[in-house]
Amino acid sequence: MADMTDLSLRKSVIYSVFIRNHTNEGTFRALEGDLPRLRGLGTDILWLMPIHPIGEENRKGTLGSPYAISDYRAVNPEYGTMEDFRHLVDAIHGEGMKCIIDVVYNHTSPDSVLAHEHPEFFYRDESGKPSHKVPDWWDVADLDYTVPALWDYQIETLKMWAEIVDGFRCDVASSVPVTFWERARREVESIRPGCIWLAESVYPDYIRTMWQQGAYAATDSELYRAFDITYDYDIWPCFEGIFTGSYTLKEYIRMLNWQETVYPANYIKLRFVENHDQPRFGSRVSDDAVFDNFLAFLYFLKGTTLLYSGIEYAPCHQVSLFDRDSAYQDMRRDLQLLLKKLGEVKKGLPVNSCFTASLPQDDMIVADYHGTDGAAIGLFGLDGQEQLVSVAWPDGTYVNRIDGTQVLAKSGKIFFTGKPIIIY
Repeated sequence: MADMTDLSLRKSVIYSVFIRNHTNEGTFRALEGDLPRLRGLGTDILWLMPIHPIGEENRKGTLGSPYAISDYRAVNPEYGTMEDFRHLVDAIHGEGMKCIIDVVYNHTSPDSVLAHEHPEFFYRDESGKPSHKVPDWWDVADLDYTVPALWDYQIETLKMWAEIVDGFRCDVASSVPVTFWERARREVESIRPGCIWLAESVYPDYIRTMWQQGAYAATDSELYRAFDITYDYDIWPCFEGIFTGSYTLKEYIRMLNWQETVYPANYIKLRFVENHDQPRFGSRVSDDAVFDNFLAFLYFLKGTTLLYSGIEYAPCHQVSLFDRDSAYQDMRRDLQLLLKKLGEVKKGLPVNSCFTASLPQDDMIVADYHGTDGAAIGLFGLDGQEQLVSVAWPDGTYVNRIDGTQVLAKSGKIFFTGKPIIIY
């Protein structure tokens, strides 16, 4: 695993922003006005989805996907100038947050700067034309990392941005050689010591499909050689399956425990209930009490918490990546105070201890930390019902860190009122 991984990232909250859709203006400067509020939610790291110009050829929608980049070394003029971007990052730092940007190194738009200046950098199909390995990604052309000069160009680009930002979220990181990422991390470290590296690792089915094609795809275990944090997609089908009926809550809990022993001791997972590629969590869970319990469990999990733009209002509408849209058009509830409190609670969790989750009763998750870093326990009722819950916790009166109420543990049981409980 990456030798320099900072385990305090397990106590961090990342907030993801798509510049185009986060404010009415959709600009770098406009986002600055929202920074104090975002910091107030407990955000430690602001992740800016791709800030670069978008290709014209084969665009999806009217404005194109931000992941079909035409120039890695420029900013999208629709968002502002490079000076505006630098000003934004300074403002983010001024609020006490760090800034990471998206790195989309698996592919570019078909009409990108690299496509014109270095056509030898691209993967080609049997007819010799630049192509892509994932059929649905018809708006991009894949890069070919068997070309050494491509490595030099991409790393120099990373070093350029590392002069400004604090880290990178690397799109489809599994499809770019881990050896490339290892070299990139070493070289970037000289520019930005402590640079944060977040990998969008992929679904197991994606890995299998790539391997069946004879294409490269790294597993999460391999990615930890270079990255601090990987996505939760290794078990996402189990989480999603809770709501589609393809998996049970018990199976999801089993996979959470599996993660705790299959990865290195200092592994960090990105924990989320939604992101820009997934349905809004509000469209999966309509009951407020259940929603709140899931959110509290999200923060309790070992790993870095990810919030996607707008989740603080529990929206149902999935924001478009390809057209002008708003992350704030569907505001059902105001969860800002809850998220702020959960962020504070997360800072006190003993997340370097061993994590275990169980399901002692239907729809009741009991999770705990035990180890030299300390102990904590959390109760999360996913049906919102009152019940008496069996726990392995010493008898006594405790404080629920979420709302300050008293919690009585007696004879190995705690009474659950329907609201999430976290004790440490």
